[in-house]
Amino acid sequence: MKTILFRAVVLFAASAVASAEVTRVEIAKRADVGSTGYEKIVGTVHFAVDPKDPRNRVIADLDKAPPGADGRVEFSSELYILKPKDPRVGNGAALFEVLNRGRKLMVGFDRGGSGDPNTEADLGDQFLLRQGFTLVWVGWEVDVPRTPGLMRINVPHASDAGNPITGIAHATFGLDARANDYTSSDLADYPPSDPDGPDSQLTVRSAMWEPNRATIPRAQWHLKGQTITLDGGFEPGKTYEISYQASNPPIAGLGFAAIRDVATWLKHQADAVAPVHYTYAFGSSQSGRFLRDFLYEGFNTDERDRQVFDGVMAHIAGAARINLNRRWSLPNYLDSYTATAFPFSDLAQTDPVSGVSEGLLENPRGGHAPKIFYTNTPVEYWGGGRVAALVHISAAGTADIALPDNVRFYFFAGTQHSPGSFPPPPVLVGQQRANPADYWWILRALLTAMHRWVKDGVPPPASAYPTLRAGTLVKAEAVSFPAIPGVASPRTLTAGARIANPLIPGGAGAGAPLPLLVSQVDEDGNELAGVRLPDVTVPLATYTGWNFRKPSVGAPRELVALLGSWIPFAATRAAREAAKDPRRSVEERYASRVDYSAKFKDAADALVKQGYLLSDDVAPIVQRASEHWDLVTAPAKSILEKN
Repeated sequence: MKTILFRAVVLFAASAVASAEVTRVEIAKRADVGSTGYEKIVGTVHFAVDPKDPRNRVIADLDKAPPGADGRVEFSSELYILKPKDPRVGNGAALFEVLNRGRKLMVGFDRGGSGDPNTEADLGDQFLLRQGFTLVWVGWEVDVPRTPGLMRINVPHASDAGNPITGIAHATFGLDARANDYTSSDLADYPPSDPDGPDSQLTVRSAMWEPNRATIPRAQWHLKGQTITLDGGFEPGKTYEISYQASNPPIAGLGFAAIRDVATWLKHQADAVAPVHYTYAFGSSQSGRFLRDFLYEGFNTDERDRQVFDGVMAHIAGAARINLNRRWSLPNYLDSYTATAFPFSDLAQTDPVSGVSEGLLENPRGGHAPKIFYTNTPVEYWGGGRVAALVHISAAGTADIALPDNVRFYFFAGTQHSPGSFPPPPVLVGQQRANPADYWWILRALLTAMHRWVKDGVPPPASAYPTLRAGTLVKAEAVSFPAIPGVASPRTLTAGARIANPLIPGGAGAGAPLPLLVSQVDEDGNELAGVRLPDVTVPLATYTGWNFRKPSVGAPRELVALLGSWIPFAATRAAREAAKDPRRSVEERYASRVDYSAKFKDAADALVKQGYLLSDDVAPIVQRASEHWDLVTAPAKSILEKN
């Protein structure tokens, strides 16, 4: 009986989508997820897109793909769906997570869980299921390893009427320890066509942001596949760049079309495998940058001029976009100092460097604009290349600008790119312990607010971010960070330079320095503006969005990528004075643990009233605050000293 049902579903799905960009779906597995009322559907989705359609012409090299009999270009992606078996218990919305390097990260909403759940225990606290969302993942990245648990896309390669297309593939890398060999995962899809040819080059520079680089003599290094071997070894802290000739690049920009076409299929085709009324996209870090580019390049409008996503949550992307829709793309690359191209803001503004006038949402590709949440941490302000302030200030960095009515911007003060574990362990490459402040609680409230905004028209919480007008956004050299013994000052940091925009002739000012503006801090070094968790408003530590590299791993004036710092207060006044710490101790701030807990809960309740936190989530936040108190005020043989 199960086999007959399975075959019927596959045939039904195939016939239902024959006229759409999604041509068929092969379901490999369909199973209940415990007794949750949800089922998972795992398979492969097949596409065919018209290279002559105006909505597809933006895809780099699509006109050089081998066409099918009908002239359309065919490709496929891995597909994974969690859906309520009874649609009446769902909320009518699909939440698409744009995979991060093939991985599912959306389990953060559920406070843990598995990327491939089989039972209730694999779903954390089931927040997303309790909300009634259909959850969707689609492979979009060409260079994801073929590893169980990771999802990828399969696309054709470009050629010139059957003849090879050649060009230079290149990638930048650095190491934290001396090594003779390095294998570049960024170049996994670009095998060298002439590894010993004149185009093969290896350079080195002292820092990521340093423009001057030295070419390493060809006899001193060797290239086999994507593995580079250097005589004498690579030095930690240095930045290397490998380049060589490759041929027939994959048409990586089809990853945008894959997300677009699955979303529009589920939203507009009533007999799709998981039909919904609303579609939301969530992307974190790499996939948040994907979503900013998805909007900029016009993919939120499908081939039939219909809106794709009703809501977009681009998380920890800053003002950056992704290196995807171009020849020799590097979507896997971390993009430190090489991530941000004009335009930066949603509404069009004139670039003072190139004179071009464009915006992320206002540009020649136009299309349907969704409701948008931009959520960022201090890392995306301080960390080289993402320059989050440029989303809400002028391109010159001199004035605040208005956000469109369909956009909200939330700055999570005192957090880092991804929350660190608690208790904070030592960091192997960083001078300070990682920042454990947990912003997922805020994201849960914002996701709920997004659904109400789209479905019921209920306005979400007000934007919260630092501004020049209020004096809470300042140049990096003007930040008032206290002189804490053993903690380097961030005031000397720079933002790097713009990269070229391949869609604007001339690149729109590539190489021009980016302004570095960051949130001003209080006397403890904690940020003044944005959505401030109780950890920041009722603190036991200083929380930053930067963490310098240890001298032992090289480049001690550079940041550890994407990492913040947790710098606890002294427990007592005597300990503070002995350490010459300018920040007040715990005993100078709070009368007792009870006093601290009461103030912490009051701060959490205030966030609930403002809409940044759900009332059900207050209790676990307060519980961890108690554990934090015990950690910081513990006697001499504390966890901190043991580590």
